Amino acid sequence: MSQFLFILMFHALLMLQMLFIKAEEECALSEVSKLKEEIRKLNNKLLVGEWKVMHLRNHRRFKLLPQEHNNTYENNTGPLPTLPSTVGTLLVHDRDCSELYDRLKPGSGFYRIKPKASVEPFLVYCDMDDGAGWTVIQKRINGKVHFDRNWEDYKNGFGNFQSSRDEFWLGNDHIHVLLHDGENVMKIDLMDWKGQKSYAMYDGFRVSNETDKFRLHYGMYSGQAGDALSGGANMVEQWSASHYGMQFSTIDQDHDRYMQGSCAVENRGGWWYNRCHAANLNGRFYRDGEYKAKYDNGVVWSTWKGLWYSLRHTTMKIRPSGHMDNVGSGAGPAE
Repeated sequence: MSQFLFILMFHALLMLQMLFIKAEEECALSEVSKLKEEIRKLNNKLLVGEWKVMHLRNHRRFKLLPQEHNNTYENNTGPLPTLPSTVGTLLVHDRDCSELYDRLKPGSGFYRIKPKASVEPFLVYCDMDDGAGWTVIQKRINGKVHFDRNWEDYKNGFGNFQSSRDEFWLGNDHIHVLLHDGENVMKIDLMDWKGQKSYAMYDGFRVSNETDKFRLHYGMYSGQAGDALSGGANMVEQWSASHYGMQFSTIDQDHDRYMQGSCAVENRGGWWYNRCHAANLNGRFYRDGEYKAKYDNGVVWSTWKGLWYSLRHTTMKIRPSGHMDNVGSGAGPAE
């Protein structure tokens, strides 16, 4: 009998021990669950913080759409949030550099703009020093980027977009979107190898879409460097060298009026060639100005320095016509 009681007591103690262990495990699981929940909350806050920092750096300005108070990542009932794309919750407000300047008055530098609701935001260099509000579409400054490129490169853009001394072509698709309404001014800043500066300006500057091969149109000229885009003062030269109404040509897509060859191949760049040019700002970068070659394929503005002088610096930049009363000195941005 005593042995039977001992066995019963042993089993009772064993059951109590198992119940105690189970209670401890449940308590531990509850604590672990609470810790996991706290970690999840911290991860949510960290991710949202990283999201904000990333877009402050990449877009210079961002705005998040208002969130409902019962959203899934605050009450921890749903998956962790993912970083947004450039559409959806991220709003880029500025259509160009002039609108950015009117809103924030920032310094010159790279910013993201969104000219139309139907296009993705893209990076541009904004010149805020020469009267402010200029969106730069081309820059030549040191010859580090070659401009002898194919159609796709000129369509999408190429070069470096990090510092004020980088060279680039913004891209014909982007240029078309910026200029589609024709109510814009183009300013072309030029500098020779002695540091002398000049400029040319055109109102009504616009570029058609790819279907029309990015055809060039512009209005009245003003400035100091001469009207090279219209071919110069000579009527014969204007017929063969004017860039008005010309389609864009590259080494692999020839849309010029030169029947004996390809202007883009001879002149080492993509441009609105006629038969062939009086201006060739995307040509070969020759150092020291005057050059000798089989073709006049340098970085040329013929009405200022002639066809056989390759310029040191060029900048093509655009701005809405409504800002013409604030064009600055005309000498271009400070070095």
